[in-house]
Amino acid sequence: MARLVVLSEGFNERAHELKVEKTTVGRVDDNVFQVPDQSVSSHHCEIILRGTEVVVKDLNSTNGSYINGKQVTEAVLQPGQILRLGQVEMKLESEGAAPVNAGPASGKKVLEAAQSAPRGVKLNDLDPTAKAKFDASKAFPKKTNKWTKIFIIGAVVLGLMILALLAFILFSAS
Repeated sequence: MARLVVLSEGFNERAHELKVEKTTVGRVDDNVFQVPDQSVSSHHCEIILRGTEVVVKDLNSTNGSYINGKQVTEAVLQPGQILRLGQVEMKLESEGAAPVNAGPASGKKVLEAAQSAPRGVKLNDLDPTAKAKFDASKAFPKKTNKWTKIFIIGAVVLGLMILALLAFILFSAS
């Protein structure tokens, strides 16, 4: 039986067995496989079982669906390949199938269980003694916009001309 195993940190090797013909994957809870991450669209993709093939169909997601780093709209996902939805990575595992591009013939070690790869910097890894270096004397100068000044001066002059014209019309009429 095929299953998707989430590799991204913070999901504790979360997995989902692909038992039905169509599995919806997304951030909201009405999906068959919910992945609560902001980079995953509310209804991100469908995983479709077609015979022995596992097909990924993107549902016009915001951040896209990728198989081994290549963006796809609809493609076959092979055992061992990495499916990335937004920033969340997962791997297709299948009983009795050797992962693609791995195994004894390729010289790469086949992992029995999913492993998480750490990403980014954790808050505890930062140096608490480091201070931001900001020189107030070298602050950015205030931006001046000469066109705004010209527009305002032109509007004032035009307004004064209109007032003068109105005054001329009123005095010449009386």
